[in-house]
Amino acid sequence: MLRTATQWLIQATESGHDRYYVRTALAVQQISRVGLTPAYTAANVDGHSIPNSDGMFLHVKTGGTACTVTLVIVSTVDGQTVANKTVVIGTTSERMIGPFPPNTYNHADGSVNVDFSAVTAVTVAAIRPTS
Repeated sequence: MLRTATQWLIQATESGHDRYYVRTALAVQQISRVGLTPAYTAANVDGHSIPNSDGMFLHVKTGGTACTVTLVIVSTVDGQTVANKTVVIGTTSERMIGPFPPNTYNHADGSVNVDFSAVTAVTVAAIRPTS
């Protein structure tokens, strides 16, 4: 399978699976004082990889499907793995999620990994304020 520059090959050991899948990189959009009309991307069945930066958050919208958003946590406490953060979003709802402290959420490449329990009629935007 040919992969584009906007996709990352990730081994799914984070979620306990023994397969490889492609996470789609999601660009972060910046809010400014003139405003932002965010562009939303369909949630990817294999998740998204999002570059983390100061104040970055996700805006997730659901249509006719409820969804659980899973944020993969990479930190440990006393050598113990910390459970991933999950956020349940009801049918035809939306939720702003974040920010993401780098020591807890950043992978080696500086990204946050996000998974979705359902992707039908689920859209997402990564947004950060102007610093």
